[in-house]
Amino acid sequence: MRRGPLEDWLVDSDPALRWQVERDVLGASPDVWEATRARIATEGFGARLLALQDGDGQWAGGSFFPADYDFDDDQVSEDGQPWTATTWTLNTLREWGLDAGVLRERRTAELLDEHSRWDYDGSPYWSGEVDCCINAWTVANGVWLGANISAIVDWFLEHQLPDGGWNCEWVNGSRRSSFHSTLNSLKGLLFYEVATGGSADTRAARRRGEEYLLERRLIRRLSTNQQVGEWLNDFAFPIRWSYSALNACEYFRMAALHDGTAADPRMAEVIGIVRAARQPDGTWLQTGRQPGRVWFEVDVPAGEPSKWLTLYGTRVLAWWDAAMQP
Repeated sequence: MRRGPLEDWLVDSDPALRWQVERDVLGASPDVWEATRARIATEGFGARLLALQDGDGQWAGGSFFPADYDFDDDQVSEDGQPWTATTWTLNTLREWGLDAGVLRERRTAELLDEHSRWDYDGSPYWSGEVDCCINAWTVANGVWLGANISAIVDWFLEHQLPDGGWNCEWVNGSRRSSFHSTLNSLKGLLFYEVATGGSADTRAARRRGEEYLLERRLIRRLSTNQQVGEWLNDFAFPIRWSYSALNACEYFRMAALHDGTAADPRMAEVIGIVRAARQPDGTWLQTGRQPGRVWFEVDVPAGEPSKWLTLYGTRVLAWWDAAMQP
């Protein structure tokens, strides 16, 4: 495509972002964007995170929380969730597109199996947890690194709620699905299917979960038809765990491309939210990342144009608009 100021601004970025701009915005040939993607392990953000890995395969000495986290001090309430531990760092590297071979050469999956335990109950890392979102990330990270996560995949089939979604509060008795938990669960199942092909059961579970959100137009309560919350408009990067209109649309874009299916017209309203957030210069603004300790910043402060969010918004609208053409 023809490059203008917006494309020049986007492509002038860290390799973790640049290769996606080259592929999804500029339409560059695979030899171009694959070469940029390979640089993640040796340059910029990716190289910095890799250098911070502990000798036991973890980051910050812990599975979900850093080793020095004081659970008795309720730091989450005061300072926010720390984002430096193993699960969050693996999520980041995987989502950036790091070649899994880099971490496989370090025997990361084997080291985590030997040394990392969940904060919740001390169970082995690749056996999973009780939280849907944590299990979804563990499925995606496990299949990426070559770990055996089949038991966690089965866990999702067993814990899908009657309405078709999932809720991390199931352990406290909830029988009604959550937008946040369902979206994260779907992401884990989709990554698993892309990597392995999945099974008839996992594909059916993912379809039911997608229908839970689509039946609600991705933004509305089924009971009252009201929008679910102001967080729909929170376009923040890093995305972490939170649901937003943009995050949901990006999932359905990826799922449709994987499945070879058309965009579902029930997404029209949520696409409108994404489109309305685009600035006159074609950018999307950072609304503000979730508080909490990070290794280093990878995006701009709140109120400034975000290259990451602009990439996501640009490719979501390009996909939708192409799908809606007669």
